[in-house]
Amino acid sequence: MLLDADIKAQLAQYLQMMEGGVLLKVSAGTDEVSRDMMSLVDELATMSSQIKVDNTELKRTPSFSVNRIGEDTGVTFAGIPLGHEFTSLVLALLQVSGRAPKVDQKVIDQIKNIKEEYHFESYISLSCQNCPEVVQALNLMSILNPNITHTMIDGAAYKEEVESKNIMAVPTVFLNGESFGSGRMTVEEILAKLGSAPDASEFADKEPFDVLVVGGGPAGASAAIYAARKGIRTGIAAERFGGQILDTASIENFISVKHTEGPKLAASLEEHVKEYNIDVMNLQRAKRLEKKDLIEIELENGAVLKSKTVILSTGARWRDVGVPGEAEFRNKGVAYCPHCDGPLFEGKHVAVIGGGNSGVEAAIDLAGIVKHVTVLEFMPELKADSVLQDRLYSLPNVTVLKNVQTKEITGTDSVNGISYIERDTEIEQHIELSGVFVQIGLVPNTDWLGDSVERNRFGEIVIDNRGATNVPGVFAAGDCTTNPYKQIIISMGSGATASLGAFDYLVRN
Repeated sequence: MLLDADIKAQLAQYLQMMEGGVLLKVSAGTDEVSRDMMSLVDELATMSSQIKVDNTELKRTPSFSVNRIGEDTGVTFAGIPLGHEFTSLVLALLQVSGRAPKVDQKVIDQIKNIKEEYHFESYISLSCQNCPEVVQALNLMSILNPNITHTMIDGAAYKEEVESKNIMAVPTVFLNGESFGSGRMTVEEILAKLGSAPDASEFADKEPFDVLVVGGGPAGASAAIYAARKGIRTGIAAERFGGQILDTASIENFISVKHTEGPKLAASLEEHVKEYNIDVMNLQRAKRLEKKDLIEIELENGAVLKSKTVILSTGARWRDVGVPGEAEFRNKGVAYCPHCDGPLFEGKHVAVIGGGNSGVEAAIDLAGIVKHVTVLEFMPELKADSVLQDRLYSLPNVTVLKNVQTKEITGTDSVNGISYIERDTEIEQHIELSGVFVQIGLVPNTDWLGDSVERNRFGEIVIDNRGATNVPGVFAAGDCTTNPYKQIIISMGSGATASLGAFDYLVRN
């Protein structure tokens, strides 16, 4: 049995929500993945009379497609969609059966209006928390539009194919046989890449806001909810709703919640925001702030949003090492998410740059998958908590190099090594390896502000205890500010503080 009792109980509840018949077309061989896949498919069929199974030949073996009776819907799973992809399987069954997806009607109309033929393939790993959003978006597009097909391919089940295409990061998406994109993508982002993004005209007639939040992470969501609860006109302009937590695998310090995953928390934040009358403008990147009678935020698409107050919550991103080879080999051996991309380096030698908590945690995770991990730390000692260091030093396949400076990441088509300098002797060394994971902290997303708002030498926005900046009416919250501790729960609190500060400013002015 592939499914444990708890998962079967959950699945049984979901399958009762099916609205029509579904045919699973299965292409299986005699290998272990095929046997496990057949076990899953047979188990699904015994759990619902709505599910039928038919053996056939598909493009890949092992794989199975999920279809309406008498109609191919273009949704195929090459591999076994368990782990993080279990939800993708459940949603495919429900949506193919006729259950309406929980998506804005505008998005559904955009998908249905696509006239071109699009055949998508997404390469994923079952341990990747970013992959399901891409898989579910492409499945949805296939279900709603007969011109679109999508196949999810588990990289662990199709190692040769992954290596032949030199795929070294997940999710990686191909469209009609050509590389389309990698990394987390929402259905709106995919549609935008296909040429149906909202342009500046959609924002032309927007009335000025009372509070405009720039950024949709925990700080931004918290700020918007606190503002909307005051009954004032509130908007969010966000490049991607959820922000950096979308890339966070495991969260165990969010008080009152013992354990959750970043994408789950992001979905909960978005759901909470949608409970209020908040104008959410997703996929929008700010490029200029100017204080006039009102505060103006110009977006990269040329639109200008106006507001009486603004809360900046643009968060932070992974800091680059800034050495030759890093940009050239990004997603070709240079990676930033050990949970997502670690399985692609099974049996290989990798390096982790960074000896803080995130770097040492990454090395510990990777040591269970790869052949060998080398940790490179610039300072004479690791900065990680002692409990993490103890665990790291107990592992037989980890080497720790301290007091070294990364000089170059080398390679041809993909990474083949890393060069570093021993800082005490100035001797240059080189290690042959297949992957480099960069874990050296964060840099705030504030470059676009220029001199419009006071920032410190690290680029962090300087705020007071109410979240106010040096510009009247402009507030800031979260990881983009001088707040010393970059934690989700602190970002949420600072978002609430900035929102209350903005409301107080409105009342007094």
